Parts: sequence; C-alpha cells; structure tokens
Amino acid sequence: MTATDTTALLGVAAEAALAVPGVAGLQPRLARRLAAAAAPTRVDTTPPEAGIRADRAPDGSGWHIEVRCVLTEGRRALDIARNVHDRVTAALITHLATHGVAEPVTVAVTVTGIAAWHDAA
Repeated sequence: MTATDTTALLGVAAEAALAVPGVAGLQPRLARRLAAAAAPTRVDTTPPEAGIRADRAPDGSGWHIEVRCVLTEGRRALDIARNVHDRVTAALITHLATHGVAEPVTVAVTVTGIAAWHDAA
C-alpha cells in the first residue's frame, strides 16, 4: 500500500475526523447504505471509511476528499465542521509528506445529521 493509495487516505481521513470532539460518526453515501439495506443479513459492518470519499483531481495534481459526518448535539455545527476540515487536511498532508509525496489536498465536510445525546444518569 502506497501513501497515495485511496484506501490509506480513507483510513487517515476517517481517523482524523472521528477524533474531533462533537463527531458522533461518519455516514456512508446513499449507494452503500442501499446496498447494506438490500443485504440478506442486517449486521452493520460498515467501516468508518465508508463516510469518506477520495478522488484524484481531474488533472491528477492532487486529491479531493469528502467527509460526511454526523455530529452530536449541543455544539455549533459550523465549529465542528471547521475543526473536521482542518484536522483531516493536516492529517492527510502529514501522511503524504511522510511518504515523500507533496500533493495538494482539498477537503469538503458535509454534515448529514445531528445525533441526539441523552445522559443515562
């Protein structure tokens, strides 16, 4: 697996996004959710990377990353989304630089929902 392998980038981006306070999880795109719904078993085995999409720039000069996240309630969605953007961008640039690759990375963050949080105490 190389530094510019899509699978490696998905893992780095997912780990960085999930480490942001206020992120409840990552949401897969509709196609993956429909495929999971049509599966004969209902075991949720969707990896966190399913909420990340990585595409090469059309001219091959870098990466475009889309992060689809569900947030916890009680914080400003804009602040969390900015934090996700900044952390994912930094993690990917560091990952690429560690492997001797200097490519531009653009990150788009989409908030797909707000999860209700209830204290059981």
